[in-house]
Amino acid sequence: MSDALPYTVVEGIRCFSPEVASSYADYPDDGFDLTDKSGESSFWVRSRNRLFKKIVQNNLVTSHKTKFLEIGCGTGGFIQKIVENENLEITGSEIYLKGLLYAKKNLPAVEFVQFDVTKGVIGEAFDLIVAFDVLEHIENDVAAISNINKMLHEGGRVIVTVPQHMFLWSQLDEIVKHKRRYSRRELVTKLQENGFDISYCTSFLFVLFPLMLISRMFDKGRSQSKSDDLALGKRVNFSKILNWIFDCFMRIDEALIGLGISLPFGGTLVVVAKKC
Repeated sequence: MSDALPYTVVEGIRCFSPEVASSYADYPDDGFDLTDKSGESSFWVRSRNRLFKKIVQNNLVTSHKTKFLEIGCGTGGFIQKIVENENLEITGSEIYLKGLLYAKKNLPAVEFVQFDVTKGVIGEAFDLIVAFDVLEHIENDVAAISNINKMLHEGGRVIVTVPQHMFLWSQLDEIVKHKRRYSRRELVTKLQENGFDISYCTSFLFVLFPLMLISRMFDKGRSQSKSDDLALGKRVNFSKILNWIFDCFMRIDEALIGLGISLPFGGTLVVVAKKC
């Protein structure tokens, strides 16, 4: 791509947006530590990885290896679930260097780049781009969607997930520096207006939605006296038994979505779209 951003190499990683690599303006830096340490113990992380892996597998190119990019890969947790798929040529990108250093340590054979997707494109074109729980951290999400479209081959696909329903807004959204929670109409419209046709759209975290709603209502009224990293850990860490119970309920969501059902509401919105 002739309009690709220039890059510099920092700690062995190509940095296309080095000016923001250590700013942590849109995500708490302690979040990477927490994810790397305890991500696999979380029912939410396990469930989303299972579901997203299946959706990725359903959207691979059949004629050749799928050139794959994850926007906002964090510490590389999802890529670890798909790295053994020989039909994928994987690149992981993250705006913050701290997450990439964890990812590179965990997956030394994978190509990782530092990149602010609102600022332009990198010099490659992809068949499939995913952005899992990323757009809500970005002030100019329209620029991000537009640049994702530019980095796709004709007919390429994007898989996007975002937190859903502004009435669920709570202190947790503020701690992790969300800019918004989305309605289905808002995300679908933004994708359509930036060169995408919608292939599939569903809510996720459907069965557990009543518990999530109650939890968020209590969280709105909770006083914030602890540091953000301690408060974040308290809100996302559960006992082993609760993680096991919630994991079982999440498998119902996964099964329904696997049947092609579009769930009407839930804490997360999942959209698969094709470049026009």
